[in-house]
Amino acid sequence: MDEETYARAVAVLDAFRARGWTLATAESCTGGLVAGALTEVPGSSDVVDRGFVTYSNAAKMAMIGVPEATLAAHGAVSEATARAMAEGALKAAGVDAAVAITGVAGPGGGSETKPVGLVHFACARRDGTTVHQEKRFGEIGRAEVRRLSVLQALDLLRSAAS
Repeated sequence: MDEETYARAVAVLDAFRARGWTLATAESCTGGLVAGALTEVPGSSDVVDRGFVTYSNAAKMAMIGVPEATLAAHGAVSEATARAMAEGALKAAGVDAAVAITGVAGPGGGSETKPVGLVHFACARRDGTTVHQEKRFGEIGRAEVRRLSVLQALDLLRSAAS
């Protein structure tokens, strides 16, 4: 893992420890990379409860309760689905905050309305607050879309605990 990602993971863990909070991740296009970044840090088990890799729509529905109607109406790559993923992971894990990532990492799979590099993020907190962010990274390569998505998700988690 690169130094920037590691440093941001440490910052998230420190912020959550300061509050006595735990977290979960719900990942689609990042395939577990956010959970992997956090658990790369020794001692992270006091903060990281679990990670859900919900790559398929079926997994999103079965594991974290994303409504089929949300997926049908908005698609997997949408604000509504990112919010449902974060809120579903929060409920399923019983943690203080959960982050969700869903997007089109490429190189294929994009469309005019959902181009390659479009990623939706959401972070839900136990207090009922859910924050959404949308990023359009562009066609910068699958690995770079995923790397930048991990950094964005870590920043969102850190903000949630600040």
